[in-house]
This record gives sequence, C-alpha cells and structure tokens, in this order.
Amino acid sequence: MLLSKLREGDKSVFSAIFKFYYEDLVMFARTYFNEIETAEEIVQDTFVKIWEEHKSLKINVSLKSFLLKSVQNKCIDTFRRRKVKQNYINNTTGSYVSYDYSTDNYIFNSELESLIKTALDKLSPEISYVFLMNRYEGLKYGEIAKKLNISVRTVEARIGKALCFLREELKDYLH
Repeated sequence: MLLSKLREGDKSVFSAIFKFYYEDLVMFARTYFNEIETAEEIVQDTFVKIWEEHKSLKINVSLKSFLLKSVQNKCIDTFRRRKVKQNYINNTTGSYVSYDYSTDNYIFNSELESLIKTALDKLSPEISYVFLMNRYEGLKYGEIAKKLNISVRTVEARIGKALCFLREELKDYLH
C-alpha cells in the first residue's frame, strides 16, 4: 500500500519515508565514510534517485532492505569515484616538485624533469625501470619485486643506485 502510493507520486508518503529512515541511513553511510557531510549527501542523493524513479520502482524486499542496499551501492560508487579521482591527481601531479603554477616554477619543473629524464637514460634499463616504477607509478618495493620476479633487496639496491646517480648528476642544478 505504501509503495503503491509512492509509485503514484504521493509526496506525503515520500516525505514520511524520508523522515522515518533518514537518520538510520546516514548512520549506515557513516560506516563507509566517517564524514557526516558525505554520509548525508549520499542518503539525500539516494532519496532523490528514488523520487525521480518512483513510477518504476520495483522493490522485491522490505523497504528498509531496499534503502540500505541503495545507500550501500551509492557509498561504493562514491568510494570508487574518489579513488579514480585521486589516482588521476596522483598520476598527473605526482612527478612535480611544486604545485605552484607560476611561470618560474613551471620552467624550473620542466627543466628539472628534462634533466632527470636525461640522467635516467644514462642508467642501465634495469635500474631506471625500477626507479620509474617506484617514483612515477607509485609501486612499492614488494610490488616491483613481484612484478619483475626479483628480490626486494635487489629493488632497494637499484633504487639506491638511481638516487645516488641522480644526486650526483643534478648536484649543480639543485644547489
């Protein structure tokens, strides 16, 4: 009866459902995100979607189960979007020393990137590849070792050699 009135677009039923379940759903969303604003936004978005689709709602479980599952799915989607966004930010800005985009800093970063690339080209492919995997792709030593089928100690040694070489090659530029 309640769901049929909701499907018919009864705003008072929708409002009653919202008021009855809102706080519990926010508390549930906070188990995924310990940020009250994010939890509230997720629950509100869930209710907006329910209202937008009220005419075609198909609920085969209890209303509470449906709402909890809807909020859970929205939490997972939000988490994934944040992760994709963070990965994008890391991949596009991770190689810069400074995030100040003044002209001087841009030129400095461009020159430095070029010098680093030139220096890395002078290293053996094994050493430069391991260094790039760690510093530019963000892989941990264990991940690199597993991917290349070498020991973690070998990864440490190669990155150490790369860092020593870069310090020496760039000493005039950085001081």
